Amino acid sequence: MEHKAYLEMADVESRHWWFVGRRYILQRLIKSLDVTDTAKILELGSGTGGNLQMLAQFGKVTAVEMNDTARKISEAKGLSAEILPGVLPDQLQLGDRKFDLVVLLDVLEHIEHDQKTLATINNLLTPNGLAIITVPAYRILFSEHDRELHHKRRYERDELMQKIQKSGLTIKKLCFFNTILLPVAFALRLLCKQTGSEVPPHWLNAVLKTIFCSEGSWLPWINPPFGLSILAVVGRSSTKADLKV
Repeated sequence: MEHKAYLEMADVESRHWWFVGRRYILQRLIKSLDVTDTAKILELGSGTGGNLQMLAQFGKVTAVEMNDTARKISEAKGLSAEILPGVLPDQLQLGDRKFDLVVLLDVLEHIEHDQKTLATINNLLTPNGLAIITVPAYRILFSEHDRELHHKRRYERDELMQKIQKSGLTIKKLCFFNTILLPVAFALRLLCKQTGSEVPPHWLNAVLKTIFCSEGSWLPWINPPFGLSILAVVGRSSTKADLKV
């Protein structure tokens, strides 16, 4: 992303309904996975560090971020996470370290070699480790907004499933999310474009945040058939037929 985009992210990620809602949903999901408080956790593409405090509830956090500005913003927050430079899929500075939980949140769509990145995640996991991946859904929705964010693509569910399986990972859960607000999100993009603000009016932001966060109460156990984003929980390759769709 552009330097300006990281500055905007740092400004809004603590209050914008999308960032707040996604963090809450992921927090509920991680709790449902019974991740221990001694887990070794890695966030790849950690941006300006908006998820690191939440992740720290579940263990010791390491982060990798390619952008110097984003890393400096993260470090200025005084978080306990170790924040390292690195570029996916193969320019990481992690040595032979393995992790119990790897998260890649709306990052894969920025990477040219997404298949190789998924294989890298496989190699970073402990034998019983899990990874959580989120991506934007539906190729047909690819727009100027995606280009501004330097997205290479949006994903179809089956496309992501095939790439995950080819990488040697085993799918535990694969579903859409941001389901309730799917039609609203498009209207919001137009509104924010007209007003020049990344955050909707306070009252509207609060309403949207409440609605989006509500998905956290059922998403760990239900697989919505449509939504603005796709979520995958994956583990290292297994011979068990544990695909959950």
